Amino acid sequence: MQPGASFTKGAARLAGQVGWLLHWPPETFWRATPAELGAVLSAATGGADAVPAAPDRDVIGKLQEMFPDG
Repeated sequence: MQPGASFTKGAARLAGQVGWLLHWPPETFWRATPAELGAVLSAATGGADAVPAAPDRDVIGKLQEMFPDG
C-alpha cells in the first residue's frame, strides 16, 4: 500500500458521505471545522456514538493540500 493510501480512502469516503448525507458541495466540506462536521454528522445520524471522531486541523490541512477545490 502506498503511503497515505488509507488516509486518502478515508478522506474520499468521508467527503462522499457528507456530500450524499448532507448535500454539501466540496467547498462546504472543506470549510467546515472538525467540530462543525462532527456536530452535524452526530445530529444527522442520531447521536455521537454512531459517528467517528472528527479529523483535527492537521488532517484537514493535509486533505486540503491533497484535494484542492479551486
